Amino acid sequence: MIALRRIGVSGVEVRKPEQLQGLDSLIIPGGESTTMAKLANYHNLFPALREFVGAGKPVWGTCAGLIFLANKAVGQKSGGQELIGGLDCTVHRNFFGSQLQSFETELSVPMLAEKEGGNNTCRGVFIRAPAILDVGSDVEVLADCPVPADRPSITITSGEGVEEEVYSKDRVIVAVRQGNILATAFHPELTSDSRCLGHAMMLMDLCAPTDRHRFFLDMDKEYQAKAFSALSLSSTSRDVQDGSKNKPLDLPIFE
Repeated sequence: MIALRRIGVSGVEVRKPEQLQGLDSLIIPGGESTTMAKLANYHNLFPALREFVGAGKPVWGTCAGLIFLANKAVGQKSGGQELIGGLDCTVHRNFFGSQLQSFETELSVPMLAEKEGGNNTCRGVFIRAPAILDVGSDVEVLADCPVPADRPSITITSGEGVEEEVYSKDRVIVAVRQGNILATAFHPELTSDSRCLGHAMMLMDLCAPTDRHRFFLDMDKEYQAKAFSALSLSSTSRDVQDGSKNKPLDLPIFE
């Protein structure tokens, strides 16, 4: 929500199915995916979320949001967790290791430069991040990154009775797009590069005319938004209306 305010946009927090009605696009943010899934189940959000994604409306999942949007997730806790689905890929829930193994790196994203100008790299902030192990034929890979040398050994089990496989590739996928779905394993909102976020705002006519940065909702121009929504499954609410009174402090931005 702070990242949206930084480019002059107020988001709408969604915790219940009825709050999705009338919205034209959605961001599913990072967080602890198991806890988020429990809260979504508690509020019976999964059916409404699947309907939203299936309707072809633009949806962006970052970090835990990527996990939710995947058709298959591995590396989960015992019993697994419910997914929204819609993105034809297999995600490893905790590919890069523990919180202590969080990191930042420069990512090559040629499409970002093609759409927005500037250089073809962006800063990727990976916080106990997932990664995409494989994708279907309809999924466009936007970015990958080298597998860190200190990453724990990852073992993948394809299914019951199938031998386990150790992930041994040098690079792993961290950003994809399939139709109306965009997904990133990293956190674009924690950097000063607003090209990903700003793209959505421009198409929704919610940004100032001078803001050139745009990437997200060019995916689905037929959904010219009247409101831009951000999904939050936290236990507290925050007033995001524009105004100078009680303006919250901004988070540090990693260059």
